[in-house]
Amino acid sequence: MSVLLNFAIGFLAALVGVIPPGLLNMSAAKISMKQGRKIALLFSAGVCLTVCVQTYVALLFARYLDKHPEIIDMLQKVALGIFLCITIYFFFIAKDTRREIPKEVNHSKTNRFFYGILLAALNLLPLPYWVYISVTFSAFGWFSFEQPGLWAAVIASGFGTFLMLAIYIQFFKQKEENKRSSINMNYIIGLITAMISVITLIKIINSM
Repeated sequence: MSVLLNFAIGFLAALVGVIPPGLLNMSAAKISMKQGRKIALLFSAGVCLTVCVQTYVALLFARYLDKHPEIIDMLQKVALGIFLCITIYFFFIAKDTRREIPKEVNHSKTNRFFYGILLAALNLLPLPYWVYISVTFSAFGWFSFEQPGLWAAVIASGFGTFLMLAIYIQFFKQKEENKRSSINMNYIIGLITAMISVITLIKIINSM
């Protein structure tokens, strides 16, 4: 049961984590528009390989933190402030995602798989993200740091990341074809981070 829970949490957390427009998903979208879906999916596969490694490292660190609750309390307060700032940013500051995005891709057309690995390695945000997710759900008794469950979460993070990148590829491909989109993804991101902020605040209040 713990393996299934870890897989579900890992998969959903990966989906949510890749929703905000960033270096990786926007690169996948640009490659898709410039060079086609197949090459963009190859790039995404390279990204997912690196994400799996990052997730595993983060979960090992989170397992250590799980045994030191005093550190977790401090990190939760820091995380609450970060998610509140992110929520405000995406609701009021971030540019509308319905705008046309640049088509330029400044990198070589070859070895997209390895380019995905390298670009994902430069993005260190998954490390604190997975530490926070795993420790928070572990506090509710929904996440296990035992070896089978840990690997389930790692594999699920790869699948979830690949699916969201594929959604980005399809979304912007259709946007290019239709020249117009009525969805501002920033509002969706803001709602998600707002919900995470509320969950974190409840957890902090309950621990007082």
